[in-house]
Amino acid sequence: MLKGWKFVLLAGCVFLGSGIVASWAAPKNAIEKEDAAVERARREVRLLDDIYKTTVVLVTEHYVKDESSLSAGSAARALFAEISKKGWHDARLVDATGQPYSEQNVAKAGFEKKAVEALLAGKASYDEVVTDSGKRYLLAATPIPVVMDKCIMCHENYRNVPKGKAIGAVSYRVPIIE
Repeated sequence: MLKGWKFVLLAGCVFLGSGIVASWAAPKNAIEKEDAAVERARREVRLLDDIYKTTVVLVTEHYVKDESSLSAGSAARALFAEISKKGWHDARLVDATGQPYSEQNVAKAGFEKKAVEALLAGKASYDEVVTDSGKRYLLAATPIPVVMDKCIMCHENYRNVPKGKAIGAVSYRVPIIE
């Protein structure tokens, strides 16, 4: 049986040792939590991307009849604006050809320019985590390829672009929820 100072020394070492082990484990758990939050944001972008691109294809297929029809791109921009106003996330169409349909679609310096370069090089997507005013965001971009002949009705400059090649991107700014 330990008595006196030996017991206090042993108890102190056990207490201190458990504190050290806990402090070593804390950063790992924080990193795992952070990675999980980023992965959730990436999953959200994949979901949004699927919804938005499916909507554009369906609008083009069923509602774009001629050049006077509301284009799917215009519908997408209107949808993006409404979602952003409600505070969910930001999304925008970005040109990757150097011949934007509208000046609104020119890639912004920094993330969007790097994203367009990566997508044109064949990457399936591109993302970065940034902090703005103490809040973390996932910036992500996914390619927009020419997928239908109707695309050329409004985008004559894409006539010779092979189907499937990126002509633009959807650029996202999604809050990372911890």
